[in-house]
Amino acid sequence: MKDRFAFSKSTRRDLLRAGMYGVCVTAGSSLSVPVFAQAAAALATQGKADGKILVVLELSGGNDGLNTLVPYGDDAYYKHRPHLGIPKKDLRVIDDHFGFSGGMTGFERLYKDGKLAIVHGCGYENPSFSHFTSMAYWHTAAPNSGEEYGWVGRLADAMAPSAPPNYVVDIGTRQSLAVRSRKHVPVVFDDPNKFSQEKFYDEKPVLDAPRDTGKVANPSRQFLLDTARSAKDASALVRQAWAKYRSPIDYGITGLDLPKVVALIDAGMPTRLYYTSYRNNAFDTHVFQEDTHKRLLTYASDAVSAFIRDLERIKRADDVVVMVFSEFGRRVPENVNLGTDHGTANLMFVVGSQVKGGQYGVIPSLTKLDAGDNLIYTTDFRRVYASMISGWLGYSDTRGLLNGDFETFDLFRKA
Repeated sequence: MKDRFAFSKSTRRDLLRAGMYGVCVTAGSSLSVPVFAQAAAALATQGKADGKILVVLELSGGNDGLNTLVPYGDDAYYKHRPHLGIPKKDLRVIDDHFGFSGGMTGFERLYKDGKLAIVHGCGYENPSFSHFTSMAYWHTAAPNSGEEYGWVGRLADAMAPSAPPNYVVDIGTRQSLAVRSRKHVPVVFDDPNKFSQEKFYDEKPVLDAPRDTGKVANPSRQFLLDTARSAKDASALVRQAWAKYRSPIDYGITGLDLPKVVALIDAGMPTRLYYTSYRNNAFDTHVFQEDTHKRLLTYASDAVSAFIRDLERIKRADDVVVMVFSEFGRRVPENVNLGTDHGTANLMFVVGSQVKGGQYGVIPSLTKLDAGDNLIYTTDFRRVYASMISGWLGYSDTRGLLNGDFETFDLFRKA
């Protein structure tokens, strides 16, 4: 494997076909019908109805956890937020201390049905207030380091070292650091209808040529050809799965790409790890937060709740768990612009039919803040990652994956 990326004996044609194709492709020419059908049929046979799947949903921009799950029972909350504090009458109350933001009917229902777990105070030592830096820490599960690979990518390498195709799917306009892997090539797409190859006119004859399906002696060339073949096959299945997807479930204003996940699961995609996000720093609510934040939470709550119902419709709800996170919370006091600034500790959510709903972790104090008026974290976020890895997916060596020992939460029902 040491010469896997030594391209000296590979031809320019090979480099174009694989290097330009990859698996992260966007709009371009369509696939031929025979290739489309053959690839879809071959890949569909890889999917199994009994495999556990993890879906990671990122709320980009730093979601304000205090106005997501509101501690209405704590007077300190209203002292810090005289204008942004949400009164109890406007909340979806779940107990004598907390209530969800008023539009989060989906999360309220999931919680009361025992399918939603809330983990309090999630963060890490020496927090960064930079979106880019903090998100990189969450993506790699390696705060204050220069880790090269994402935690989802490392997990894929550990669980499936032979790197079977389509094990990881990342839905977005570009590949997330979280899924970057040493061995796996994630399937990355945004619009399934345009999931085909970008190419320049001069490259078209090479990239549209029939695929070389045989074995070659040079490992580098073989890797390139295999990558190109995997990309073309994956795009065929994704496009076919989306074309066939029909659901009566209402996802609300935005499905956050979760309908695409259901479509792939229902089509038999052999993926075990999905990554998606509420994009474009949507939750960076520095100014006039109140109405905007409530709408964002309503959309996210509706989408996640609909996703669970859609999985029930295709009879795969027991196989899938969703983990929801944001790169940091918000500062406890409101700012002069009726918004909130970058903060530290935050909530994480775990959702699914096999989740033991409830609240986990220690609630951070609203009266004992750090020097910057931020919450002091009480739960290392990697405890939740470890719980997903071992408790849900059944891979026990979380120390090796997360570079440390992190106590897990008992989040899942026993089979």
